[in-house]
Amino acid sequence: MKTTLLALLSLLTLSACTEVGSKSWCDEMREKHKSEWNTQNTLDFAKHCLLNNEVGSQSWCEDMDEKSKGDWTAKEATSYAKYCVL
Repeated sequence: MKTTLLALLSLLTLSACTEVGSKSWCDEMREKHKSEWNTQNTLDFAKHCLLNNEVGSQSWCEDMDEKSKGDWTAKEATSYAKYCVL
């Protein structure tokens, strides 16, 4: 019971965050002045937003299907379950 409650609380906490590469994150970054970006923001924006590979998009889900599940990070697995399965 405690494990289930902890898992649900964790999922709710993570879902409240704007995930890097998600559509909402890309929209926020487009509105943010470029001088406020750091190097990682720039790389993530190019990877996820400019190359049409936003987390949760159909192409992202297809890329994840082709990637070995052993190579997935915990964050990728959570995003896959959130956007591609549910």
